[in-house]
Amino acid sequence: MLALRARRLFDGRDMHHDRVVLVENGRVADVTGDAPATIDLGDATLLPGLIDCHVHLAFDAGLDVLGTLEQPGLADRMRAAARQHLAAGVTTVRDLGDRDYLALGLGLGLDGPEILSAGPPITTPKGHCWFLGGEAAGEQGVREAVRERAAHGVHVIKMMVTGGEMTAGTHSHLLQYGPAELKAAADEAHAHGLPITGHAHCAEGVAQALEAGFDSIEHCGFFTEDSFEVDYGLIARLAAADIVVSLTAGIVPSPTPPPPRIQQRMAGMAEALRAFYAAGVDFVIGTDAGIGPPKPHGLVPYGAEMLVEQGYAAIDVLRSITSVAARACRVDERKGMIAPGFDADLLAVAGDPLADITALRRPQAVYRMGRLVTRAAE
Repeated sequence: MLALRARRLFDGRDMHHDRVVLVENGRVADVTGDAPATIDLGDATLLPGLIDCHVHLAFDAGLDVLGTLEQPGLADRMRAAARQHLAAGVTTVRDLGDRDYLALGLGLGLDGPEILSAGPPITTPKGHCWFLGGEAAGEQGVREAVRERAAHGVHVIKMMVTGGEMTAGTHSHLLQYGPAELKAAADEAHAHGLPITGHAHCAEGVAQALEAGFDSIEHCGFFTEDSFEVDYGLIARLAAADIVVSLTAGIVPSPTPPPPRIQQRMAGMAEALRAFYAAGVDFVIGTDAGIGPPKPHGLVPYGAEMLVEQGYAAIDVLRSITSVAARACRVDERKGMIAPGFDADLLAVAGDPLADITALRRPQAVYRMGRLVTRAAE
């Protein structure tokens, strides 16, 4: 049995002090205040392993992610990307767009994070990310696409409700699917016991996904053709609904700036982040890791930092990347908490992330199912 003590313990909901976490057979056996510790982490905080709700392991975060996608060795590059997440303390990732369902069979085991995969995202012919192989049209077409993914054993359905910035010929401010197709996809996903999430960069897309019964919305943007206009009424509807907003938070300092269309909308995006929190929207962090140099794999700590900078309470941010994320990903019966019976996916960071959220960028140790997988140099 492994017994870990740290000065602070964030259990996925609340912060505690001087607790010992007992680990046996890969799971948390108990959390107590009086057991002797086999490992004392000192002035550190022990947290559940972090969860990134939106990554693309098939994208290498380079200057030409689409060109690299066509090069041999994609599965090996995806394994390397997954290990980057684990080294950063991210023990579970939700891959929302790969090719050939590769994310389902990388075979990393405890040498990588647990991977929850959507397979190729469902998109219109030549629609956003069509090159990943998920083109489908019409109500029957999208139902068949959902069935195909369910047969492959995916964990979530991803649908491109609007166009996107990385695909020529598509537009973030325009819908790709109509209400009937969106509802057909959501109904089919739910019939197979799967959650469905929608990529939506404009208010109309967000509203249509909400009305169709989607479980979560990625990006949740308010793009117009030439601007970004926050829809406060729609945000109030999101706050009142049983839906999770996956905030695309986190940018790593890079000599390569975001694309101009993104840069000119950054102020509006920051306004939206503040509005989501003020309204009480249920949120998680989905970094979109892999899509370019400012978005390398393993950047959840930077996403947490961005939200705190926008006025979010650190305790709520920690919940969003642990227990709330586990619930959104439907693994909350075993992930996202440090409690008896839960997987011993654990992260120790130096210092107190409630006082200094950048502590998440200083992992001291990462455990995957109770096994130490990385430790900071002494």
